[in-house]
Amino acid sequence: MTCRRVVQSIVLLFVLLPVLSQVEAQAGAADAEVTVLAEGLNQPWSVAELPNGDLLITEKPGRLLHRSADGKLASIAGVPEVFHASQGGLLDVLVDPDFASNQRIFLSWADGNMAANRTTVASAILRDAQLVDLEILLAVSPVKAKAAHFGGKLALLPDGTLLLSVGEGFEYRELAQSLDAELGKILRIQTDGRPAADNPFPEQAPRVYTYGHRNPQGLAVDPETGTVWMHEHGPRGGDELNRVIPGTNYGWPAITYGVDYSGQLVSPFREAPGMAQPVTWWVPSIAPSGLAVYRGEQFPEWQGDLLLGALVDRKLYRLDMEGGEVIGQSEPFPEISGRVRDVRVTRDGTILALTDEGKLYRVRGVR
Repeated sequence: MTCRRVVQSIVLLFVLLPVLSQVEAQAGAADAEVTVLAEGLNQPWSVAELPNGDLLITEKPGRLLHRSADGKLASIAGVPEVFHASQGGLLDVLVDPDFASNQRIFLSWADGNMAANRTTVASAILRDAQLVDLEILLAVSPVKAKAAHFGGKLALLPDGTLLLSVGEGFEYRELAQSLDAELGKILRIQTDGRPAADNPFPEQAPRVYTYGHRNPQGLAVDPETGTVWMHEHGPRGGDELNRVIPGTNYGWPAITYGVDYSGQLVSPFREAPGMAQPVTWWVPSIAPSGLAVYRGEQFPEWQGDLLLGALVDRKLYRLDMEGGEVIGQSEPFPEISGRVRDVRVTRDGTILALTDEGKLYRVRGVR
């Protein structure tokens, strides 16, 4: 081949590369069908699937919705009164694995008022579009006087115990390091409200599972391995993804990759003995919210990967996981736009995503 032809081939390659990339991106997008299942929701915070495929959706002002398979939305009566201000309100909803026989669900919400509020968890029976036999299982101690950093994410472990993520209340960050307070912690209880017997601090802090957290708004259990994943908001920078290990101190506010909103240092340290390092972190902040481990048939190549919303970036991200580490991050569904608040994977591998703007998206694979 002459030098001239070599040059022409190189030029042609550089001309075609963007076109080929665009074709590849379009082909990737065609592998998924993104549908809006609902819109006009009022500050939706969480979504959960019932055994028959119907959905439950929480709205922060205090409404619990039932969405039937034909798309009809109906309010469920009997929801407890919530403290709806700033970051407070009705938060997570979780369906009992034995719902088909016991009709039980779990709710978390901000309870109280501006002077004294806390994250609270209850169980209830869903019967005829109404919650009955509501039982308070956990009320975080102490109360606080700030409508921020409630945490509020729920997850069930394989042994049937219940996890709750709790923020440190924003102005109470030092309490995240104290085992005498439940702020800035992940708590673990039995589903009747009693502390789990084998929690790591049975005498001093019987409900505490891990500590040193800022505001965890993502909590998910891998149904295949049992691994518990959690992400939490940093201040300016320093959002973290962590693997939850009982008894572990995750460092806030003694160590952090972020700085305060004023620009001042929260801490001069990014690591310290006895404090866990995050699996990954984000600087600047993406403001992660909602977390799901992908296990399903719709996107078989994603087994064990993580899906999370980003409030600041206004995207749904996929974290490519290998050997418990993050090896890549992508935005697989650019059609999903907005402050992605919650992400769930249904039993058949369908992905659900909620946005603060009031939309519920469904994503299915196309083969």
